[in-house]
Order: sequence, then structure tokens, then C-alpha cells
Amino acid sequence: MDKVIIGWREWIDLPEWGLRLKAKIDTGAKSSSLDVVAVKRVENNIHYTVRLSRKKSHTLDVVSPLHRMTIVKSSNGQRQERYFVLLPIVLGGIAKNIEVSLACRKNMLHRMLLGREALQEHFLIDAGVDHLTVVEKKKKPKK
Repeated sequence: MDKVIIGWREWIDLPEWGLRLKAKIDTGAKSSSLDVVAVKRVENNIHYTVRLSRKKSHTLDVVSPLHRMTIVKSSNGQRQERYFVLLPIVLGGIAKNIEVSLACRKNMLHRMLLGREALQEHFLIDAGVDHLTVVEKKKKPKK
């Protein structure tokens, strides 16, 4: 199977929500993470608010089935219990369901981080390029 080459940062489509988010590609992280607030578990569902940008008013309220809970060690070394949900994404023309941890990323530049588990099997990363899949879509075929 041919792999899609992506840059160190990419726009990903979230078809279930009709949205597009900028995500940082992070091969140093095992799991993917989404910036959320007001996370609450109600039976086997997770109610949360996704921060779509740095603007406080630019949010989306979501309810998703709980996929799993586990202890995650963050980039600053702190361990915390996190909820994981399955999220359908499209990147570089490839649609897949990925496991995403729900975490506060308000101090981070990117609302979403794509880790190794989401990238394996389908993607190669060119660390010197930003938004490679968008650039490729804009190219017009030569006549």
C-alpha cells in the first residue's frame, strides 16, 4: 500500500461534525489528543465541549460513547486519567477512525495533536513541510 506524505502540520476533516481543524503531527506522542473543556461522564457517554480556536466563543458541544479510560503521561511528565473517544477523520484523502484523548490544550498552539497510533500504516511525515496535503490539492494537472 502506498503511503500518503504529510507535513508536520495538516488540516484534517472531521466529517461527523462538518468541520476542519489544524492538527500538529507528533510522532513523539503515542496517542492523539483533542482540546476540550467541561468533560463529564454520564453512564457510558462523554459530554464535552471542543475548543475549535483560541476564541472562547468558537466551541462545539459533543456527546460521544466512551471508548476507554486510562492514565496518560503528558509532555510535561504529569500523569492524569483521561477519557478516550473514537473520532472519524479524513487526512490526505484517507478516512479512518482514530482514538483521541480528551484534554485541555488551551496553552498549546494547535487544538489537535495526531500521534503515532493515528498515523501508522497510512502516512509518512515530511518534517520540513507545512500543510502538504493542502498544497497537493491546489496543484492543477499539466496539460
